[in-house]
Amino acid sequence: MGIDLEKGGRIRKNVRTEPKSDNPYLRLLVKLYRFLARRTDSRFNDLVLKRMFMSRTNRPPISLSRLAKHAKTAPKGTTIVLVGKVLDDERMLDVPKMTVCALEFSRSASARIRAAGGQVLTFDQLALRTPTGSKTLLIRGPKHVREVYRHFLGHQGKHAKPYVRSKGRNFERARGRRHSCGYKKKGSR
Repeated sequence: MGIDLEKGGRIRKNVRTEPKSDNPYLRLLVKLYRFLARRTDSRFNDLVLKRMFMSRTNRPPISLSRLAKHAKTAPKGTTIVLVGKVLDDERMLDVPKMTVCALEFSRSASARIRAAGGQVLTFDQLALRTPTGSKTLLIRGPKHVREVYRHFLGHQGKHAKPYVRSKGRNFERARGRRHSCGYKKKGSR
């Protein structure tokens, strides 16, 4: 028996099995959650482990205001879990009492959560509290808000923002954009 070769050679799974980061804290957390994913039947541990492997663009940060929205809808006593960073939102005046677990917190975000009577947890503390992830709400930050997504067709409706050096009259304003330069296409601004 041989190996099935597809077009392009030997196709291997293109999924991360470990984080690219050399952060020792993250490496220890991966060890812990690898163990928990193997020894428990919980899907929560599998998801947390998978998200720990992700790149920083796939682990977007979340603001306190968004966390507060989730805390409002979640049942009482729920721990909000985010594999990423929690940032402060200065526009928000009152922070509700909530228990949050994340990889990182900004100084002001953790201070405001604690001042409101809430708790800030690390993933090792969460593993001691709920090894199976019961009474937790696993959330993610908004991924497609980065400026780069404006240039991808399909993310901003039908229009993709062009990569242009400048916004002057000479940049992407010639043929098809003005009557004086050949023609003006209908529907172009």
